Amino acid sequence: SLMEVPMATGTIVRLERARGFGFIKPSTGEADLFFHTSALQGLVFDELQEGQTGEFETEKDSRDPRRSRAVNVRSA
Repeated sequence: SLMEVPMATGTIVRLERARGFGFIKPSTGEADLFFHTSALQGLVFDELQEGQTGEFETEKDSRDPRRSRAVNVRSA
């Protein structure tokens, strides 16, 4: 079986509902990570709440390789 990469956990700290994105604060204390509505798995963007916890993976932002963003965001 394939090894599962451990998911990071964090808390949704800001939602920009009209623009379809938000930020998640990793539980490790690192800088908040951008996520787009298209990065959600099994979650509905309009139902998210600030303070909600989630699991996610991190990837480099294609537009700015110095930054990371959260992908595969799902309920923790």
